[in-house]
Amino acid sequence: MRSYDFAPLYRATVGFDRVADLMDRVLTSDVAQPGYPPYNIEKTAEDAYRISVAVAGFAPEDLTVEVRDGSLFVTARKATDEAPRSFLHRGIATRAFERRFALADHVRVTGATHELGMLHIDLAREIPEAMKPRRIEIAGPVRAEAPALEARAEQVN
Repeated sequence: MRSYDFAPLYRATVGFDRVADLMDRVLTSDVAQPGYPPYNIEKTAEDAYRISVAVAGFAPEDLTVEVRDGSLFVTARKATDEAPRSFLHRGIATRAFERRFALADHVRVTGATHELGMLHIDLAREIPEAMKPRRIEIAGPVRAEAPALEARAEQVN
């Protein structure tokens, strides 16, 4: 397993602690993140995204979607069957899971839908007005007006 030392980054930069922490978290979570359930991440518009998670066998009440600490958590807990069933083959996994997605700054969840065994979570990036680029007008040189200087000279005398 590889490990990276981000100490030089902390010494040479100001305000990038979060980036280094995110990189460290991503590098260490690759091993721990299981492949179940499968998911897709698609870009649906310029500032819109959709995460689709395959949740066959789970009802909407078995699923939880929540955002905390800059991460999106998708969890599933299957309610226990009341009637015992005898399977000849069981290929549909309904085991409990928790899937975590790190969200970028200014990305918020706009909604979630459950249809045909898929959980769709819609996200939108909303950059605040203060963070958007804006054009600054450049003024010409400031020239002193002659009448103002003459008025000051009269006040001194």
